[in-house]
Amino acid sequence: MAITPGQVTAASGFLDAYASSEAQRAQSIGTQTSYLLQARDTLAVADVRADMSEEYATIQAGRTIKRAEIEAQNYQIAGNTLLKSMRATNASVRARAAASGVVVGEGSNLGIQRENVAATMRDVGISDLNALTARVMGFEDASAMLQSTEYQNYLNRFTAQRQAGQYTQASTAARMTGGLLANATLAKAVPTFLKAM
Repeated sequence: MAITPGQVTAASGFLDAYASSEAQRAQSIGTQTSYLLQARDTLAVADVRADMSEEYATIQAGRTIKRAEIEAQNYQIAGNTLLKSMRATNASVRARAAASGVVVGEGSNLGIQRENVAATMRDVGISDLNALTARVMGFEDASAMLQSTEYQNYLNRFTAQRQAGQYTQASTAARMTGGLLANATLAKAVPTFLKAM
């Protein structure tokens, strides 16, 4: 049985359709791979960003606490300076009283010393309260900074996971669509080929 030119043309058309269908499959695999790589990279970048922002927040929180501690120490130094000044003032009052022949632990000089101590202790109390407030506020600011970063990282990772899921779904759709188109291309050529045979 001799092969006719029509059969050669049909066979050639079928082979061409087969080659086209395989090219469509290959293209769909390439598209699928690209989407899967985008999904992986999206998650990797989100993780790196989260790690870096956490590290930065930790550094900033440490600086905030250190600033608060320095501020608290400055208030304590101010309180100690007030006490030192009070001691010097009271010593001066006692020395003047003694030099004037007045009994040191009685009378107006004792009243002056008591008033000086009371006023200084009020100021020292305020200074101590300011020191405590500085420490508490510094700790609260640092905690809020770390907590805010943790929440933001959670949201960023969640968003990246959703986006990676979309890429994964797109990759599956690309592969299925490419397979369907390849099968359709091949199926379209089959009747012509079978007719010629």
